[in-house]
Formats: sequence, C-alpha cells, structure tokens
Amino acid sequence: MEAYILDWANLLLRWLHIITGIAWIGSSFYFVWLDNSLLKPQDPELIEKGVSGELWAVHGGGFYNPQKYLVAPKRLPEHLHWFYWESYSTWMSGFALLVALYLFNARTYLIDRNVFDWGPVAAVVAALCFLVVGWLVYDIICRVAGTDERADRKVGIAVALFVAASAWLACHLFAGRAAFLIVGAMIATIMSANVLMVIIPGQRKVVAAMRAGEPVDPIHGKLGKQRSVHNTYFTLPVLFAMLSNHYSMVYSAPHNWLVLIVLMLAGALIRQFFVLRHKGVTNPWYPAAGIALLLGVAVAIAPPGLGKGAAPPAPLGAQGIGQVQQVVAQRCVMCHNAQLANKGIQLQTPELLKSHAQVVYQQAVVQKTMPLNNATGMTDDERALLARWFQEGAPVH
Repeated sequence: MEAYILDWANLLLRWLHIITGIAWIGSSFYFVWLDNSLLKPQDPELIEKGVSGELWAVHGGGFYNPQKYLVAPKRLPEHLHWFYWESYSTWMSGFALLVALYLFNARTYLIDRNVFDWGPVAAVVAALCFLVVGWLVYDIICRVAGTDERADRKVGIAVALFVAASAWLACHLFAGRAAFLIVGAMIATIMSANVLMVIIPGQRKVVAAMRAGEPVDPIHGKLGKQRSVHNTYFTLPVLFAMLSNHYSMVYSAPHNWLVLIVLMLAGALIRQFFVLRHKGVTNPWYPAAGIALLLGVAVAIAPPGLGKGAAPPAPLGAQGIGQVQQVVAQRCVMCHNAQLANKGIQLQTPELLKSHAQVVYQQAVVQKTMPLNNATGMTDDERALLARWFQEGAPVH
C-alpha cells in the first residue's frame, strides 16, 4: 500500500511539476524574445512617455502593442501583473517530487555502493547541500562580477566551471540517475532563487520608490535583467538533466559526469542561437556546435559492436530458457514476488514472467533502469540473454 501511495504521489507531483514548468519556461522565453525584438519607438508621444521599445504583434484574432520603459513609466499604473508564481510553483512541486521519490527512498535511489558507500542520512544531507551551496556560490559569483559590459562573460565562465565541478562531484557521490537529477535541481534552484531573491525584490523597490515620489535606482533593472538572461541559458540544461532519468544510456555511461557536462553545454549553445536570432542575428555555428556535441556523445557511449552485422543466434532451447529464469530469480524476484510486488509485478513463476515479458524487456534491456541502480549486479550478457528470450516470443518451456 505504501508503494502504491508513493506511485500516485509521484504521478500527481510530476504532472503538477510539468504544468507549472511549462508556464514558467513559456513566460521566461516569451520575455527574452520580447526584450530582444522590441524596436525603438518613432512616435513622439511614446518617446515623451519614456517608452524605450515597442512591438506590434498579431495573435488569436487580435493585435497587441507591448511597450517597455527603460527604468519605469512616469506614472505608475494602478494594476501591475507580477510574474513569479510560475517560478515558485515549479520549484516547490519539483522539490516535493525530489523528496517523495529520491530523498524518501534514499537507500534505493540516491545510493550506489559501487560509486560511493555511505548511509541514507548522509546522502540526503549532501543532496540538499547541493541545492543550497549551488545558489550561494552562484550568487557570490554574480555579486563579485558586477554588471559592467564584461560581467556576463566573467559570470558565464565562472558559473560553467562551477557547474562542471558540481557535475563531477555529484557523479562521484550519488547513483548516476540521482546525480544527473540533483545537478539539474541545483541549477533549477538557482533559477528560482534569482526570481525570489533578486528579480522580484528589485522590482518591488522600483515600485516603492515610484509611489514615494523618489528617484528610481536603475541598478535594480540591470540586476533583474542579468539574472533573467542567466535563467534563459540555464533552461535547456535543466530540462536535459530532468529528462535524463528515463535514459540509462547517459547516466550509466562511463565518465557519466562528462556526458552530463557536454550535453548541458549543447543545450546552452542551442539556446544561444535562438537568443541571437531574436535580435536579428543568425549564427549557425551555435546550433551546429550543439548538434555536433550531441552526436559526439551518442557515438562515444554507443555499445560495442553497434551497427555491425552479425548472424542471428541459434534459438535458446530449454537450457537457455532455464538460464533466463535463473537470471530473473537472482536479479529480479527479490523485489517482484508474492510478498513484495513492486509496481504490482510478480516474477516468481515462469507464467508470471511471460505475462510481464514486455515490461521486463523495456526496463531491464532497453532502458536498463532495472534493477534499480543495478543493486543485484545484472551483467550486460544477462541483459543480452533477456533480449534474445523476448525476441523469441518469451518462451517458458
């Protein structure tokens, strides 16, 4: 019953996280696009009002004319829409999902004793430290670099090095699947903390100054834009890290920390192409470099012999079928039996194994997500044996 409840919590929290994430990423991408697409106004009235950029757009049967004021309008509107709950909801739902699935089951999901042998309490504390320390280090980097013309380059280099070091450390402390997710959660925490700690407080100070009739300090706008631009480059790396837990080929690869770094870099390069494109600059080298990195990783971690023709193996026969059942008994049945039927699956008899052959093939052969963290030590040869058995129709006699 506990496992069943956790499955429902996982499903509903994941659904909520995706919904709020779409809302946050959508608004973030829209405003980055808008900021880079605004044109200098020609109307003297707009210039007099303090409009620094405007855009005419058509959508949904209507026309829109968004306008941007460089610091703030001369007269503050009575009603303002604040964009922050998309960010907060995404982070809170993601953190709840992390707690329910990974931290609550640390012994299963966080720990791989072949990577680092430690206890669940220490692993949970370390995972939380990644989130907190990640934000603190990033924030210090931004504050030290400042907001001058060279700040973005300095911050970009320093943050990239810090994320790379974090990826290396995480992959040497946690199970590969968890390591990728924790690095993604660390960057996502930085993104949401940018909104909570810098962007929204700065906007509130601007509004408070205007209502008090005081001069508006432009530094708040500069800092807010700097952190907002950082967030847009973080987005695709975070999305990859979050999706990677479904693809064991990346997080189980040798030097998986390097795979994580390279694929996140590819995401940032591809995002750079779109940012420049919004400014009217088309530079194909950025997406070309990103795609080249993706292809390079795919080739580098490909299984040996992939693509080479080979004669079809002989049928398993009774002996081979017996070996399949022995592998399942040794590697799978301890978690999938009458007493402990994880995910509602039992494999303790040949008939039950055959009825769940599709799931066994998907999880143990294609995705290689089972056994979890390969706790029972299933070998590549055993996975290949299961593949042959499934492809022959999953015989049991």
